[in-house]
Amino acid sequence: MKDKRILYVSSEVVPYLPETEISSMSFEAPRMVNQQGGQIRIFMPRYGNINERRHQLHEVIRLSGINLVINDLDMPLIIKVASIPKERIQVYFIDNEDYFKRKATLTDEDGNLFPDNDERAIFFAKGVIETVKKLNWAPDIIHVHGWLASLLPLYLKEYYKDEPLFAESKVVTSVYEQSFDGILNKDMFDKIKFDNIDEDVVNVLKEPSYNSIMKVAIDHSDALIEGSSNLPKELSEYLKSSEKPVLEYKTPEEFAEPYTEFYNNSVLS
Repeated sequence: MKDKRILYVSSEVVPYLPETEISSMSFEAPRMVNQQGGQIRIFMPRYGNINERRHQLHEVIRLSGINLVINDLDMPLIIKVASIPKERIQVYFIDNEDYFKRKATLTDEDGNLFPDNDERAIFFAKGVIETVKKLNWAPDIIHVHGWLASLLPLYLKEYYKDEPLFAESKVVTSVYEQSFDGILNKDMFDKIKFDNIDEDVVNVLKEPSYNSIMKVAIDHSDALIEGSSNLPKELSEYLKSSEKPVLEYKTPEEFAEPYTEFYNNSVLS
């Protein structure tokens, strides 16, 4: 992977949030590429329960300050950055007072999904792409982890389809078992349609369940990875029928070589 540019976009990353299948792989995969001489960037949301002082987050003024339009509202984008100790890996945090100030990630203290998770996902996708444009850093691969990050393939291939910086970028999505019950805000479909995204490609989001959000990510990815050993049956079958390169699940102990091979031979070739 020497000199290859890989952008990791994740809803959660160790050490900033507790260890899960997603947060661990969102650290281990970039570390592997970093050790192989690749260039990496990691993006995640700056949730209010991330300890800014302990992790030494600081705002990057030159990247902050633009407004993203979400459902006809101007929402200010704030970019913060930190380094993972000992790894020389930079992590960029997408922040906004309305969406990410609360001291929690995706649910309230009773375990209920936040009603604006749909807008947070749209804001995160647009925020990552706008920031990478400002950095003028063209990734060879964009690897997406976690459902809050999974609108990125859609926005990249539809909303930003004429953006030359990403003309050669390949999108890989890891599909995990970690999901949510019920559905997100029913207005999600209309909010995405507001961005002039053809309703035919997001029809499934009229019922924005975990499976339907991941199906949209699968549809707009170039290659896919099974991030869990047990995926929902519906998604497992959808992956098989996608006719795209799919890497079967690999444990954290054995993933390095298969991921490298998959990146080189199935994604970049």
